[in-house]
Amino acid sequence: QVQLVESGGGLVQAGGSLRLSCAASGRTFNNDAMGWFRQAPGKEREFVASINWSGSNIYYAGSVKGRFAISRDNAKNAVYLQMSSLKPEDSAVYFCAGDVNKRGLPPRTVSLYEYWGQGTQVTVSS
Repeated sequence: QVQLVESGGGLVQAGGSLRLSCAASGRTFNNDAMGWFRQAPGKEREFVASINWSGSNIYYAGSVKGRFAISRDNAKNAVYLQMSSLKPEDSAVYFCAGDVNKRGLPPRTVSLYEYWGQGTQVTVSS
């Protein structure tokens, strides 16, 4: 089983940037699709971005497209989310997740991901 640990969250002013990292351990995740999701208080967990095993297929939620960028480094067993032009509505706990041996298109649905990190808080002040 793969364990995921997110880092890089924090407090930032609107318009600022943050880079989230997700470190995987336990086994190689090179064949897994990876995704970032977020959950604000009182709301359901929502899709942010996903990337397939090779990085050749990427999806973004409409609300973050053009501002966020997902990437992965399989040699380092890591996935990243570069967030720019942050808005107060981006405030949430951000989760990294993996879908085992997903060599097709990366999923955009919470229920299709099989393992999750514990999350990292992102707060954007206005």
